[in-house]
Amino acid sequence: MQANVEPLPLAIPPAASLKPLVRNSALDAYRGFVMLLMMAEVLELARVARAFPGNWFWSILAYNQTHVEWAGCSLHDLIQPSFSFLVGAALPYSIASRLAKGGTLRVMFPHALWRSFLLIALGIFLRSTHSAQTNFTFEDTLTQIGLGYPLLFLLGFRSARVQWIAFGAILAGYWLAWALYPIVPSADSAHALTGFLAHWNKNANLGASFDQWFLNLFPRGKPFVANSGGYLTLSFIPTLATMILGLIAGRWLRGETPRPGVPLAKLMTAGLIGIAAGLALHGLGICPIVKRIWTPAWTLFSGGACLLLLALFSWVVDVKRQSGLAFPLVVVGMNSIAAYLIAHLFQRFIEDSFHIHFGPGVFRAFGDGLEPLLNGLAVLTCYWLILFWMFRRKLFLRI
Repeated sequence: MQANVEPLPLAIPPAASLKPLVRNSALDAYRGFVMLLMMAEVLELARVARAFPGNWFWSILAYNQTHVEWAGCSLHDLIQPSFSFLVGAALPYSIASRLAKGGTLRVMFPHALWRSFLLIALGIFLRSTHSAQTNFTFEDTLTQIGLGYPLLFLLGFRSARVQWIAFGAILAGYWLAWALYPIVPSADSAHALTGFLAHWNKNANLGASFDQWFLNLFPRGKPFVANSGGYLTLSFIPTLATMILGLIAGRWLRGETPRPGVPLAKLMTAGLIGIAAGLALHGLGICPIVKRIWTPAWTLFSGGACLLLLALFSWVVDVKRQSGLAFPLVVVGMNSIAAYLIAHLFQRFIEDSFHIHFGPGVFRAFGDGLEPLLNGLAVLTCYWLILFWMFRRKLFLRI
């Protein structure tokens, strides 16, 4: 049937669309690495570091498993942008697969809207598990992705030029909106920015004012005043820019798979440019690098880091063919939604099971200071074994 051909130009070049529809293991490995970083919060390295004051080794590990208070970046801060970036990077493969099965934009877009709704609903559900009532909040990873996903999906059918224009327009427009908003005195004097950068202070900015109106439209036990971490609903707008950057990178990978050196060069060049641009905006006092409110400078800096990480995993998996080394990560990456749910819902059950069956001191063999680490390693191992069991039986959660 030819009547279902869509007039929009596809994001996948015609030549690339004829390639075998194979899964990109480098993307799975990178996604698995990101999910493993998230699940590894059970190691409680900050708590271990407090038990060994002055120890540089534990201090470095603790810093990189903790979000920075405001401006700056740690390894832990790259989890959310990586997850968002990978949603975009996987989209060209998803679109190609569904087009090969006879899908059209008219049929596929309602599914994208449904997926967006499910991501938002799941995010709200997980944020409400310890609340007296539904906690309507939209700043977590899943809801942020869900809010921007429909537009990302439509951009997946547009040309690279349109995608780059959208990326630049989002960052420029978002920066301008914040820059024009009046500076509000910040209550967080310990991390307050000064001068022009004060437009991006914690809970004293455009996004915080929006949330004080928007979040109070929903049923709440008490009026919303501010997010304790400074996180915002409107961050989904620059998060969309991060996903668009992933979409562009995914096209590079899918379009040039037979020549891995070429996309690697593009990924590395673009990554270095992104990091340099973010640092320049921060250093020149134009826009700070703040993950919690996803500033344009953060979008560029973290997006550059994501591009370099993708280049690294592509080099290991696609160029050096070291798929065996990546396998433990692929097990996690191919079931990222399951991994996300396991990390949020199973920790207490697994910990209690160890204590019930092996005694309350089961993880104190090397002293109280290392107890959180041993406990976390045991829980993390259980997480992976559950995902491996699902992998072996081809049980994959999809939205």
